[in-house]
Amino acid sequence: MFKRRKFIKKVALGTVGVSTILACLDNSKEAKKVAMVSKKIKKPVIISTWRHGLAANEEAWKQLENGASTLDAIVAGVGIPEADPKVSSVGYGGLPDREGKVTLDACIMDHHSNCGSVAFLQGIKHPIVVAKKVLDNTPHTMLVGEGAKQFALSEGFVEENLLTEKSKQAWRKWLKKSKYTPVINIENHDTISMLVIDEAGNLSGGCTTSGAAWKMHGRVGDSPIIGAGLFLDNDVGAAAATGLGEAIIRTAGSAMVVELMRQEKSPNEACKEIVERIYNKHKNHKDMPYLQVGFIALNKQGEYGSYSLRGGFNCAVYDKEKGNRMEKVTARMTRKDF
Repeated sequence: MFKRRKFIKKVALGTVGVSTILACLDNSKEAKKVAMVSKKIKKPVIISTWRHGLAANEEAWKQLENGASTLDAIVAGVGIPEADPKVSSVGYGGLPDREGKVTLDACIMDHHSNCGSVAFLQGIKHPIVVAKKVLDNTPHTMLVGEGAKQFALSEGFVEENLLTEKSKQAWRKWLKKSKYTPVINIENHDTISMLVIDEAGNLSGGCTTSGAAWKMHGRVGDSPIIGAGLFLDNDVGAAAATGLGEAIIRTAGSAMVVELMRQEKSPNEACKEIVERIYNKHKNHKDMPYLQVGFIALNKQGEYGSYSLRGGFNCAVYDKEKGNRMEKVTARMTRKDF
């Protein structure tokens, strides 16, 4: 009888102990969530890739102040480099493919997970606007090639020659050697991606590019692919990519960054982990000599982060506290490593 009572007492005490520990763990998780929510980050926040993101941010911020939605702000913002002939990797004036054709990719995504995308689009200056038309006016998420062009023309867009004299001369110079191996170095500004969170905490994202210079005709990179070049979950956060699209597609890069934020990693930590994953999967790959990838991320609380494989990548950030500015991105590899 004594032994039985002693056993029951020990079990009861053990149960209390386990329950207490579990309660503490639960409380710890809840405390962490409360701490995250309590961070007083002044929204909205805009983050975009590369130096041409400054002008894009400026326009997007102006749109938000005038009452535009985050999606419309993104379309207007990234439309600035799309129309700028000095930006040789986005829209008008973009460097062409091997056949001298400027081909464009773009996508957008809103806080309801609605998506619009176009790929291998030719002759239309603002593919980001066409992507939004796909979202608004079709039952589809992506249109490509001639079909995307026909749709754009039916929506009132005007076909234009996007190959500037400067880009044409660069292409003719490249033709002399016609080296088909992609030359993607640490300064290859091949995309503008933008993420926005508004005052209510709703996220949107957009991405637009003319893709890698001298690519094979018909090649499409990660930029118009939801889950690769761009992804968001309004309950968690948003992420976007820049760099060699093939590597980002192989790893569903932006979607994976968002999933790591779902596991309560910070935007910086999430970007870094996926860059490390891409490096480990490609360190013996044929693409490694010219491989550059970078990510930007923004979580539900308005915290932002970024990380890249090689040095040279930077991003533009706009918020109420510090205004519009460039921020250096931490890289896995410095110049001395390559």
